Amino acid sequence: MEKIRRTKVVDLLKREDFGAMVNVKGWVRTRRGSKQVNFIALNDGSTIHNVQIVVDLAKFDEEMLKHITTGACLSVNGLMVESVGSGQRVELQASQIDVLGTCDSAYPLQKKGHSLEFLREVAHLRPRTNTFGAVFRIRHNMAIAIHRFFHEKGFVYFHTPIITASDCEGAGQMFQVTTMNLYNLKKDERGAIVYDDDFFGKQASLTVSGQLEGELAATALGAIYTFGPTFRAENSNTPRHLAEFWMIEPEVAFNDITDNMDLAEEFIKYCVKWALDNCADDVKFLNDMFDKELTERLRGVLKEDFVRLSYTDGIQILEQAVAGGHRFEFPVYWGVDLASEHERYLVEEHFKRPVILTDYPKEIKAFYMKMNDDGKTVRAMDVLFPKIGEIIGGSEREADYDKLMTRIEEMHIPMKDMWWYLDTRKYGTCPHSGFGLGFERLLLFVTGMANIRDVIPFPRTPRNADF
Repeated sequence: MEKIRRTKVVDLLKREDFGAMVNVKGWVRTRRGSKQVNFIALNDGSTIHNVQIVVDLAKFDEEMLKHITTGACLSVNGLMVESVGSGQRVELQASQIDVLGTCDSAYPLQKKGHSLEFLREVAHLRPRTNTFGAVFRIRHNMAIAIHRFFHEKGFVYFHTPIITASDCEGAGQMFQVTTMNLYNLKKDERGAIVYDDDFFGKQASLTVSGQLEGELAATALGAIYTFGPTFRAENSNTPRHLAEFWMIEPEVAFNDITDNMDLAEEFIKYCVKWALDNCADDVKFLNDMFDKELTERLRGVLKEDFVRLSYTDGIQILEQAVAGGHRFEFPVYWGVDLASEHERYLVEEHFKRPVILTDYPKEIKAFYMKMNDDGKTVRAMDVLFPKIGEIIGGSEREADYDKLMTRIEEMHIPMKDMWWYLDTRKYGTCPHSGFGLGFERLLLFVTGMANIRDVIPFPRTPRNADF
């Protein structure tokens, strides 16, 4: 018998050539029926939808049928027919079933609702659920959208190092990379660790950002973006923090802070529109199951221009809210680093649309941001989104060598590893700007999921590096 080529379920459900013999392969979601006929819901990961397999039990070996349980992997040849049942247009009348892989009865994803907390404990299996199938297909689509957006605008995708000797943020919360024997560390007379025998001959860490190297590239290639994993060793057990996450960081020569805001708004709207246009079934599923306002919120982002507001004006609005009786957990005053609740109040309650906050106090922002003429604020910008708070952070960079050196000295940043960064300000400096978007924060917004651990396949958080 001639082998029938496999058809993906996503393609099968669009076909109209009823009467054709087809082959599908996938995993059993459910099996139900009577003594004469069974209905198997089969899913192969290509779509949120299952294909229904109709099995006339009299035509099949009883022993083989016992192995068709939830989670088993099947190859099915059958006649493609128009479905009489509701919910699907196409179904398969099985003529041949091969069990490619049986599924032990201990399989944890039996047909019942599972909590997201439980599914994190079986993260190696959770992509097989409808929810995580949808989330990870959307994650893929967002990655495609990001590359397309920047490629169409003439940006160069630039690969910055994952192992680095510089701390971009000056935060010091970095994972160390070493080949030294940790049980027998060599130290000098002051008790400091000697790195002479280490692989790189000096202290090295996993990167917290590709920005500094991205700035080097922008001053040569004009417009670049990075898109890769970054690592923060901060002990944050919140629904918005991961120790390993992905970042997108464009850096553009000759862009000022206004150009930077324009790029950020255009970029994020492009990604949201891509999700609505290309992930409609998955977005609808997540809307119906988890967040009834998801689709409406996504469309809302596309409808209106983002508000552009100075930090000082934002603080004034928050202070007025407090005076009017609104209670925040954290205090509000000029100079404070805004908490998520402050950011969300501006977005969700005051303006009811995304906000780009600018001109932050220099004390709460990084050393490389360009100072405003007032000497107190810097040309920073944070894009604030409903349900998330900050989704993008960026700035116009300080292009002047002397001013940058002054800030570095003020903030006591060790310069021995930063000489190469300063060279860009000595050899043909130029105005330039950029920003960082946490990929998982974008995914939280687009999927409507409430916890950042549920939009990355294998979350890395304090005391958790399973799978």
